[in-house]
Amino acid sequence: MGASATSLQHMSRLELTRRIVSAAGNELLVSGIGNATFDLIAAQDRVENFYMMGSMGLAIPIALGLAIAQPQRSVVVMEGEGSILMNLGALATVGREAPPNLTIVIWDNAQWQLTGGQPVATESSCDIAAVARACGIAHVDSPADPNAFERLVQRAIDSPGPHAIVARIDATGGRSAHMDPVYLKHRFMRALGLTPD
Repeated sequence: MGASATSLQHMSRLELTRRIVSAAGNELLVSGIGNATFDLIAAQDRVENFYMMGSMGLAIPIALGLAIAQPQRSVVVMEGEGSILMNLGALATVGREAPPNLTIVIWDNAQWQLTGGQPVATESSCDIAAVARACGIAHVDSPADPNAFERLVQRAIDSPGPHAIVARIDATGGRSAHMDPVYLKHRFMRALGLTPD
């Protein structure tokens, strides 16, 4: 069960990302644009990481495709609440397709952080965890602290899903980073055992 909104800590996205990387082993990690990607690079750049570099709202569709194409591996996608709100249809598609090896981590600090901190709907009127449940995602949780978050990530990797974990985070920004998208694509394809085109 998730915690109530009033009992949730505002956690560090970077700390939680490090915990995901630690739990993931050689599983596949996908990060959405901006801070989700900046923090994944800072936590640990790995060949099994796929970073979104400019397509807002598309990390979940990419992760869904990976989960379907690589059923023997777990896929964890980290996406900000703004990108989720931009493409709510992705949650409905995950609910319909129900890949057992997909975990969605939703970073929620209730703001458009990269554009000045303007409030988003999760600040007032939208409960993303409830939306994910309504879309048919089997396991949805809102951890109250980093240790609960880590336990949920490990459970999600080890047990059939799909899973969604909504983490209330603070407003600490990630450190901007840039990597060559073509290089990243080829590196990731090789990590999947595919030959880059």
